[in-house]
Amino acid sequence: MGKKRIIIGAAGASGTPLLIEVLKTIKEDPAWESTLIMTDGAKLTVSYETDLSLEEIYALADHTAEPDQIDAGPASGTYRTEGMLVVPCSMKTAAGIHSGYADNLLLRAADVTLKEGRTLVLCARETPLSAIHLRNLYELAMVPGVRIIPPMLTYYHDPKSIADMTAHTAAKLLEPFGIEKRGYRRWQEACDD
Repeated sequence: MGKKRIIIGAAGASGTPLLIEVLKTIKEDPAWESTLIMTDGAKLTVSYETDLSLEEIYALADHTAEPDQIDAGPASGTYRTEGMLVVPCSMKTAAGIHSGYADNLLLRAADVTLKEGRTLVLCARETPLSAIHLRNLYELAMVPGVRIIPPMLTYYHDPKSIADMTAHTAAKLLEPFGIEKRGYRRWQEACDD
């Protein structure tokens, strides 16, 4: 039996370090492989938020596809995956997913994930949230299998750096798929120290 597949989408919102941490975690797990789809906005954001090149980020994924490759595997329900994680998920992308406006591969892959009843996790990245953003996210959260996981700061695990907070959030984003991040400290484990 082959590896489990997960689609990772990245939209043009702040959050490139989360994307990198998620891809590294998947790469470390021999049971999983990733397919990365980055929008043009996500590619632009890379230069503002990291010293890595786009090629270095692509190398963290097992497979990559461009947003205009509407004939790529993730565009079809017959392309078997365990689901999809969009990290970061801009409000434009959330609106596209909400309305079924699948005009690029990232949105089409999310649409396929929904229609096939697979897990879809959205790392919603915006603040403050408008009433329109909240409505879209609320209605998406009502769809079975959809999880809205914004990158909220937590302190119970006693983070010492931004990298600690990023790693903790990445672990929470991957948990719905059963992907375990090394060093992830759950509530009781953190409190028992």
